[in-house]
Amino acid sequence: MFNWFGKKTTESAGGTETLTPPVEESGLASLRHAVSLTGKSIVGKIFGLLKESEIDQDTIDEIEEILIRADVGLDTASRISEKIRQRKDELGNSDQMMAFLRQEFLDILTPFQQANQLRFEPGKMNVYLVVGVNGAGKTTFIGKLANRFIQQGKTVVIGAGDTFRAAAEEQLEVWAQRAGATFVGAGNAKDPAAVIYDALKQAREAQADVVLLDTAGRLQNKFNLMEELRKIRKVIDQGMPEGAILESLLVLDATTGQNALKQASVFKETVDLSGVVLTKLDGSAKGGVILTIAQEYQLPVKMVGVGEGIADLKDFQATEFIDALFEK
Repeated sequence: MFNWFGKKTTESAGGTETLTPPVEESGLASLRHAVSLTGKSIVGKIFGLLKESEIDQDTIDEIEEILIRADVGLDTASRISEKIRQRKDELGNSDQMMAFLRQEFLDILTPFQQANQLRFEPGKMNVYLVVGVNGAGKTTFIGKLANRFIQQGKTVVIGAGDTFRAAAEEQLEVWAQRAGATFVGAGNAKDPAAVIYDALKQAREAQADVVLLDTAGRLQNKFNLMEELRKIRKVIDQGMPEGAILESLLVLDATTGQNALKQASVFKETVDLSGVVLTKLDGSAKGGVILTIAQEYQLPVKMVGVGEGIADLKDFQATEFIDALFEK
């Protein structure tokens, strides 16, 4: 097994409460498995190319094409390939190239190390507004995160703000019951902002630690959806107690690659996003999109979904992701 990165390093919690203990070996193993398809599509292909070719202009062009096909992003791939051209005399073999690429990827993600932490402050209400298109995995993410908080002894309220899909509310209620969270549904209300208001009201009365708020994701009706999200955000700002923490999280499906980035652009216009949750990473060879999210959209990835199990929701740590990516 090749290993191009040496010893692992740890990251600072930045003063906020750590949501989970340090990742155990089983957690690292699940991350390695989830990233394996992306690793093959980037590191494996580049390594195979370098075994057969010298580092000339054609090889650099092929490396750029490999990065683009793995959804690293055109601008990011172009910047990396240009740096290779400038330094090709220093990158005479595959080990040197792999070390160079690993450092480039780390340099893209390192500025977000602090922001990668999902914020939680004990003694305050912590509100998580979850947005994203239908099918991205919002409901499952909310259910898994609720379970995680409750396993840590937190009190959780879930608000079903997607009033346009009865199935979404039903699924969310099942997750709430399974986790032991308080569920606030639409009832007869059709106004999503009214549901959000009720969820915040119940959370204040119960002095809940955590409020998880689902939203609709009908991107085909972009204008109405964005207006709805603006209204919801205003209700949250008015309904949160003083000192409460708010995270606005965009859930993206890793298997959609560049389409996920288009969604990020749309939602960033409307909601003051604090980070991204990347689901279905285990079924995608397009995990390079993480680099584009950071480089081109200046958004930290907070969490990744690495499997079907209720515990398969991992805090994103740049060094661990890069280590897993370059392990072959």
